[in-house]
Amino acid sequence: MKQDELFQLGKIVRTFGSKGELVFQVDTEILDRIKKLESVFVKLNENLVPFFIERLERRPKSQAIVKLMDVDSTDDATLLAGCLIFIPAAILPKPAGSKLSPYEIEGFTVIDAVRGETGTVRAVLEMPQQSLLAIDFNGKEILVPIVEEIVKKVDRKKKLIFIEAPEGLIDLYL
Repeated sequence: MKQDELFQLGKIVRTFGSKGELVFQVDTEILDRIKKLESVFVKLNENLVPFFIERLERRPKSQAIVKLMDVDSTDDATLLAGCLIFIPAAILPKPAGSKLSPYEIEGFTVIDAVRGETGTVRAVLEMPQQSLLAIDFNGKEILVPIVEEIVKKVDRKKKLIFIEAPEGLIDLYL
């Protein structure tokens, strides 16, 4: 499987216990929406290595204790600490309507009602107050709140997001 077909779920932060268990730092919102996670890909020395999951126990603070098949000792687990973990993008739940999920809109083109093409979505930033679209416009970052008043339409087939930014918002960044 190629990396562009995968979604980065998180990172292995450390070992846990003496039987090869690991602590994953994960996006729990996404993990909670996946019915059953049977395997992950671990990026080990620039290679994506598949591992089946024997046991997964969710923990607070966006963490999970995970026992991977064939990782049976602390030494085995130590080799994986610090590695990124991925899952197939195809198993991610698809949101409906104008709801935007960070994992699905990266790379979408943003079209503003006044300015026209405004750039490409680099990321979705989750802030306590609201989520923001981080848009790359010729190397400059534009931040746009993800609210109904601004995000008017999402065309998933054409990978387009149509917005009506308040007057002067985009100019702040240019």
